[in-house]
Amino acid sequence: MEEETITTLVLVSLAAVTAPLLAEWLVRRVRVPGVVIEIVLGILIGPQLLDIAHRDHVVDGLAELGLTFLMFLAGYEIELHTIKGRPLNLALVSWGFSLILAFSFAYTLVANGSALSILLIGLCLTTTAVGTLLPIVRDAGLLQSRLGPYFIGAGTIGEFGPIVAIAVLLTGDEPIKTIVFLCAFMLVAAAAAAITLRAHPPQWIRLLRKHLNSSAQLPVRIAVLLVVVLVWVASQLGLDALLGAFAAGLIVRLSTSSSEHDPVRIKLEAIGFGFLIPIFFIVSGMRFDLAALRSDPTQIIRVPMFLLAFFMVRGIPVMLLYQKDLSDAARSALALLASTQLPLIVVIVTIGLETGRVLPVNATALITAGMLSVLLYPSLALVKMRGGRAETVDGPVEFEPDRVADQPAATSVD
Repeated sequence: MEEETITTLVLVSLAAVTAPLLAEWLVRRVRVPGVVIEIVLGILIGPQLLDIAHRDHVVDGLAELGLTFLMFLAGYEIELHTIKGRPLNLALVSWGFSLILAFSFAYTLVANGSALSILLIGLCLTTTAVGTLLPIVRDAGLLQSRLGPYFIGAGTIGEFGPIVAIAVLLTGDEPIKTIVFLCAFMLVAAAAAAITLRAHPPQWIRLLRKHLNSSAQLPVRIAVLLVVVLVWVASQLGLDALLGAFAAGLIVRLSTSSSEHDPVRIKLEAIGFGFLIPIFFIVSGMRFDLAALRSDPTQIIRVPMFLLAFFMVRGIPVMLLYQKDLSDAARSALALLASTQLPLIVVIVTIGLETGRVLPVNATALITAGMLSVLLYPSLALVKMRGGRAETVDGPVEFEPDRVADQPAATSVD
């Protein structure tokens, strides 16, 4: 390994350790999610400022693994049985309205020469950073409240919908052919799910439990194998690897018994949030093109414009459609959570820059707005719920603001 690569990995590791410490220190003054600190530290050590850390194929490869694991954990956290029915139906209808609003806004930008692609800008506005939000919402105790299923539903569609759109519309030159490949991938994923959901022989169950806490860590190795296989299948079919990672997370969750869920989740999060995912966010900061905004300060208005657009596109449909299902406070909190975006924005604008379909100033403004949404919207959502009462299936329970974590495990998420 080259000396420059080792130096960069040392700096990235130092930033990964520094981020939660800074978050813990700042929480007494202002709540800053760890993912924002990680991106800022990436900007600091990257070429835009100190220029002491540099990307290469090793660093970029680890960052891609981090994004893959982020999508895997987002899929793993989703409990399909909790969102079926009205939460999922409302999420689909809400996202449909979001598409209309997003493409209308994007059309306006393209029409006046402020953007190049209606599709790219529109997709950026319809995402939800469920992978980033889940640990925050879970630690706040809101997943067990009445808000929980509706948040999971909105987040699932806000993550899965754009991922499918990326696979079909952004990463393939022939949409019809890509759709056929997407159907083939869904069949492969369904077959994998069917195999894992079959009644397991007692010997196999005993084997998995035996090695859950041994040096073999067999259940974790099987989960990683499934991620790699589905990512490979998606790539071979010309689809985005994120689709494979998200599907792998869903399948692993379906195949994990309730008694094994927490031990397996802790181990998988240790790999993701303790190692790979911080690298993705720090390297995203290193990629951040600060010069695009500095070269023309008048363009900085795009940042609050996109930040407001996130809420208009994702939040307003929630405010209108969930009136019969959630209290005003819970509905406002859900609107803010659904409007929180970042990881998939990074993915979409990266594709846009590589294909020449996004202006550099828009790419920077979108990522900056995404960072601000992670910084502001979840905190505002928790303020809406703080001091109130969150309803559970069995009745109301007190919301516990002191349990709120400013980031998941070691970091946090698109």
